[in-house]
Amino acid sequence: MNREQPLVLGIETSCDETGVGIVRGDVLLANTVSSSMDEHVRFGGVIPEIASRAHLDAMIPTLRQALDEAGVTLDEVDALAVTSGPGLAGALMVGVCAAKALAVATGKPLYAINHLVAHVGVGLLDGGELPENLGALLVSGGHTEILRVKSITDDVELLGSTIDDAAGEAYDKVARILGLGYPGGPAIDKISREGNPRAIRFPRGLSQPKYMGTAEAPGPHRYDWSFSGLKTAVARCVEQYEAAAADIPVADIAASFQEAVADVITAKAMLACTEHGITNLLLGGGVAANSRLRALTGERCAAHGISLRVPPISLCTDNGAMVAALGAQVVMAGAEPSGIAFAPDSSMPVTSVHL
Repeated sequence: MNREQPLVLGIETSCDETGVGIVRGDVLLANTVSSSMDEHVRFGGVIPEIASRAHLDAMIPTLRQALDEAGVTLDEVDALAVTSGPGLAGALMVGVCAAKALAVATGKPLYAINHLVAHVGVGLLDGGELPENLGALLVSGGHTEILRVKSITDDVELLGSTIDDAAGEAYDKVARILGLGYPGGPAIDKISREGNPRAIRFPRGLSQPKYMGTAEAPGPHRYDWSFSGLKTAVARCVEQYEAAAADIPVADIAASFQEAVADVITAKAMLACTEHGITNLLLGGGVAANSRLRALTGERCAAHGISLRVPPISLCTDNGAMVAALGAQVVMAGAEPSGIAFAPDSSMPVTSVHL
């Protein structure tokens, strides 16, 4: 196997995107994604059973398209990589079983990869080598986390995370309350441009002194987030307008909600970075497409002297290229393959880069 610039095929099925990506070292050759989002719209959120069945239907066509796009054959591939967690259990199982079947059929080594760390690894495809003193702010429908990355292949530390809803999940729920449909992120981002982000002061979860503490005596949730209270505050706000038979200022509520999310995410991320010597930050995950989050992260990074890297939106959302990119790094680091005895882990910790 070529460990210098390995040709790696990555498979991603942690949620509602079936992704197959192919990289050679840190060069992207193909990034093919089939989304089942349209099938979840009428439910207002991802239905795990529907997502799993969609992965089954999309796997082979997506694989073939990726190989065609990259101009390679399975015989030429040096190694296979697959998301083994975290994610939806049934969805993960489809990708893992497909990857194991390919490994057995082709004799190629298989690497089980952490979905969250792969979001960091995607930075290698858009800017090359990752810098030192690196942190990663991952914001998506299922995760909101701040990481310190000393080594992309074997030393990743979780500094803070959401203790309830992820930011993207809160967007979907608030969009439903405001009658804006699913997915909530793009809908709220769009209508927020017509609203006043300071019209309503919504709460910033876990920002009180009892949770924050100090640098010398950190509180229990100094770098953590909570969005369930914010979602409830929006619901109560809407109820008050309804009770008064008044028109609901949807744009103002959406803009104020979005400002609360972006404000608390970036404020805590900056705190974690400055207190842990992080001078380079990568923003990833599907919510990284949000215009206000991108803008405010950029402003606050500049104010704190932190270099910010934001991959293209096509690489921020779940995809197979990020799995292949991390897989290639693991191969180049000389790690042993995972074999085919491992099981998908829906709650795989970020400290486990690969199995």
